[in-house]
Amino acid sequence: MNQPAQRLAGYQDLFDLPDNLIGEIIHGQLITQPRPAPRHALAASALGGVFFNPYQHGRGGPGGWWILDEPELHLDHHILVSDLAGWRRERMPSLPNDAYFSLAPDWVCEVLSPATARTDRVLKMPIYAAQGVPWLWLADPNVRTLEVFRLHEGQWLLQGAWQENDEIAAPPFEAVRFSLGDLWESTPE
Repeated sequence: MNQPAQRLAGYQDLFDLPDNLIGEIIHGQLITQPRPAPRHALAASALGGVFFNPYQHGRGGPGGWWILDEPELHLDHHILVSDLAGWRRERMPSLPNDAYFSLAPDWVCEVLSPATARTDRVLKMPIYAAQGVPWLWLADPNVRTLEVFRLHEGQWLLQGAWQENDEIAAPPFEAVRFSLGDLWESTPE
């Protein structure tokens, strides 16, 4: 029995999505997910806040980075939206004029949720590795953990894992120490 040919997703498919969905094109397939839930949004916002002034502006840190929330990444034929990404300014001195980035980031952070964890780990991690992204962080607000991976010879190596309220200074942002607890919803006393 002949199967109908599947159509590869195109950029217009992303524009046709309802506003409450985030879309990505991975291996030609349209992948959608709902907008981030509050715990997810809190973790991403808090982490971006930790790094924005010291790394983007050089206030209390070394500067030299662009740190952005939910950038649209056009990496080969994939269109990904990471929760956070950073580019060293020596590689990307100014922001592109386009609404997306075709230069792979130097750091990506994905905030995991039950709806996104499989896609982030199984589909997106190999793409980031193939594109040469040197650092990848996976933050999970549900279990309150952070995993930091370094790319080495095309493979992800776990550099460290932290939990709950651990005080950390993790690569590539070792110049700033912060409490992982700042990323999680505080529990009522």
